[in-house]
Amino acid sequence: MLARRGHQAAAAIALAGASLLLCACGPKTATASAPATPGGQGGSTTPSALPRSASPSAAPSQAAALNGTAGNGLTISNGTRYVVENGTVVDFGTAVRDLAWSYDGRKAVFVDGDGDLVTSNPDGSGRVVVARNPGGQTWSHPTWQYRAKDPRDGYNADMNAILFAVRPNGGTSRLYGIDARAVNGVPRLLGLDAESGPNVKPLPQTGNSWPSAGGSHGTSVYANTGDGDVYIRDDYLRQQGGAMTAGSQPAVPAAPAQGSPAEGEVVFVRSVGGHDHLFLERGTSATDLTPNAATDYTEPAVSPDGRTVAARTPDGIVTLTLDGSHTPVKVSDHLGLPAYRP
Repeated sequence: MLARRGHQAAAAIALAGASLLLCACGPKTATASAPATPGGQGGSTTPSALPRSASPSAAPSQAAALNGTAGNGLTISNGTRYVVENGTVVDFGTAVRDLAWSYDGRKAVFVDGDGDLVTSNPDGSGRVVVARNPGGQTWSHPTWQYRAKDPRDGYNADMNAILFAVRPNGGTSRLYGIDARAVNGVPRLLGLDAESGPNVKPLPQTGNSWPSAGGSHGTSVYANTGDGDVYIRDDYLRQQGGAMTAGSQPAVPAAPAQGSPAEGEVVFVRSVGGHDHLFLERGTSATDLTPNAATDYTEPAVSPDGRTVAARTPDGIVTLTLDGSHTPVKVSDHLGLPAYRP
């Protein structure tokens, strides 16, 4: 029960006459692939520049944001320079693809019009090129992985990294990581080690995409396009991971408190009956959050408190509760990738 092919490639978005690519790996049903580690060293690079994406001259109307994006940290990016934030539209001054937020909400991370990995302040100012795309690659879906050093534990160091997917032209994607504080740094390929135990299969090293990190321990999840599974990566005591469930586009809450019920929860996409549904994985069971779906729900984002999930539909952005007590509610006509700013 694989998701429809239309969601598997980057989605083309036309806004104000400019065609812009919004990277989106599509929903699938299958089995999963393992997590990745942070990493990367600071350092200078001299890559060839990629063509800058077109930037439309007209911002979307304020009405596109609607009141449903105000006061809840929900943001929407769509590959243009304009980002919906807090019920209004913010001009970042550069193309913004696959916007995500730091654990504390003080910094944004995204892929800019040159294909570079960039951080900035929430209003787009103070941009820093963390790593420059060398050309011939598509970088996508960065996520911020953070863990504070526990003073009671002399083994675990702090973690402040950005994970993202790298796909060479004509090739298959892999996961990379880099220190979030790097400037013109060099990303590092993430090694993926399986959980220990008898008869444990090696984790797929290619076809991995759509990383999402969060929680007090810096746990991350990702999808594998080869087997159609969602994988979890645990970097707390030692790097290990394994397949979780069949699906794609996984998302975890950005910053739940330690011990919160939200820790360990994963929302993902799975195709059911001709539509892409949202599922919640908690423990060893998966719950369909959209059992009566008459449209496609994709690209989920989980609120920091783990109570709400936002998702993209063909008609705009909707939100719904993770306890399944409410049906999806449309909060914005603006089409793009939802994300929550902690």
